[in-house]
This record gives sequence, C-alpha cells and structure tokens, in this order.
Amino acid sequence: MRRFILTGAPGAGKTAIIRQLEIDGFSVVEEAATDVIAAAQAQGTARPWTDPSFLDTVAKLQKDRQIRASHQTDEDQFHDRCIVCTAALATYLGRPYTPFLASELDRVKKEAIYQPKVFFIRNLGFITPTEARQISFEEALRFEKIHEQTYRNFGFELVSVEPGSLAERVRIIAAAIR
Repeated sequence: MRRFILTGAPGAGKTAIIRQLEIDGFSVVEEAATDVIAAAQAQGTARPWTDPSFLDTVAKLQKDRQIRASHQTDEDQFHDRCIVCTAALATYLGRPYTPFLASELDRVKKEAIYQPKVFFIRNLGFITPTEARQISFEEALRFEKIHEQTYRNFGFELVSVEPGSLAERVRIIAAAIR
C-alpha cells in the first residue's frame, strides 16, 4: 500500500481535490484538524487552536485515522494532511513540539508510513473564511511557507500542484502516482 499526502495552506483546495479523488475511486483519509476544530466549536470553544492540548488532540486523531485506514485496504491512499502538517502548525503557532507530537513524527519517519513525494497544493490567490478557517490570506501565505519548509526539513520531496481547475489538479496528481 502506498500512502500519499496532500497538503498546503488553508483554503488551497485540498478538500475539493480529496473529494474528487474519492469519487474517482481512490481511498482517502480525512484531515483531522478541521474535525477537531468543528467538534470543539460545537461544544462552545470558539478558538480551540489556542488550547494547549489542541496539537496532541489533532495528532492522536491523525494517528488513529492512519492506523485504521491501514487495516481497511491494500490500495493506494490519499491522506488530507498528516503529522508533519501538525508540526508545521506548532511552528506557526509558536509552540514547541509536544512529546506525543515528537514521538509521532519519529514513528512516521522510522516506519516510512508515507511516500516521500508529497503533493503540495498551492494557494488559489484568495481564501474563503469559515468557522474552522479563521485566517487571513496574508497569514495563510505565511503558513504555506512554514508548511513547505517543515516538509523539506523532514526530507519529503514536494510535488507542486499549482492553481487550476479541479480536473487539472486531480489529473496532475493521478499522473504523478502512475
């Protein structure tokens, strides 16, 4: 089984690409951070990313989803973000890696969980705010740079998926894994 990561700045179109890949028959694993944010907001926490336990909650859900998905299928999988994204988020938020986050980064590297080629979805030139995505376009660009550098620091090769139609972006990704 090959596990491919799709990553990039908030609002870059990752979710639309993941949905299309799923429609096209690929196995996908959902992003954890957005779900953690939505659940916390539903419980009355407006800005859950300010909670000290946020990074570990995201990292634990990512680990659970990755492990669960590895038991479900032997086919190629596309993961909407991974633990390296959580490391980038820690850097963006100005927080040190928690012991759990550091151990997950070590596990993923040691076990070579993901393919070394990561699909880096480039920003679309704008951002649409949502309840979970409360970031300006300027901050999204700053986060994109941190994200890119974090993946490079962990030894991943980035395949840049530039802005374009959904069909074009999905074609680029599908062609790259053949």
